[in-house]
Amino acid sequence: MGLFTSPCPVDAREQKWIEESLTLFRTVFGEPRPVVESLAGDVFAAVCRHMEVDPATITVELYGDTGEQDLSRAAGLTYRSRGAAGHYRREGGRPVVAVDQTLAPTPLIATVAHELGHVRLDALNVIRDRADHEPLTDLLTVHFGLGIFAANAAFDFSQDSRRWSTRRLGYLTEPMYGYALACHAWLRGERRPAWARRLDTNPRVYLRRGLRHLARHAAPSGLPTVLEKGNFSQ
Repeated sequence: MGLFTSPCPVDAREQKWIEESLTLFRTVFGEPRPVVESLAGDVFAAVCRHMEVDPATITVELYGDTGEQDLSRAAGLTYRSRGAAGHYRREGGRPVVAVDQTLAPTPLIATVAHELGHVRLDALNVIRDRADHEPLTDLLTVHFGLGIFAANAAFDFSQDSRRWSTRRLGYLTEPMYGYALACHAWLRGERRPAWARRLDTNPRVYLRRGLRHLARHAAPSGLPTVLEKGNFSQ
């Protein structure tokens, strides 16, 4: 690898999928939204606003029992979470969003955004039946400006003198979020986005690598070449 090359933080297949999917979102939902750095007040209402979903049109369910986690920590044991943080379904034609109420603020925001992404994508015939529907729902949070929360929640590791814990959330990796956020910034004309400081270390590194890659491989119009093709293959 040459000294002045700018490798993409994801492999070619992931790069193509991210670029094509963001192009599709831009076509269907309009221009990528400004990145949200923080949320105040009622989380659900705030995320609904940014995902452009009317909260009156959906049913919300809360679930989650902290017993298992509390008992493990009290005994000084390792706690590894593998359960789903949220669920989406339709009952009588009405969207139902279920969310684990025990989540910390960042994964809670990411989970609500993901489930509301189902609401947005479920209305589109071009996307509803795609095999990559779940990762597309994660990627949609980036388009609607909530990618910081999704990226920071993608992987969590904590450790103290008695135990360690890990949690993975969602369907995209940290490199994929980093490159998706780089494409998002590029499409918005943000070459040095100030909001990058809000990202955890890994996603921030991948974002910067992605922006360097795009700076070297952009088309004359200012968009990455693959994004300009508009090929919406699955």
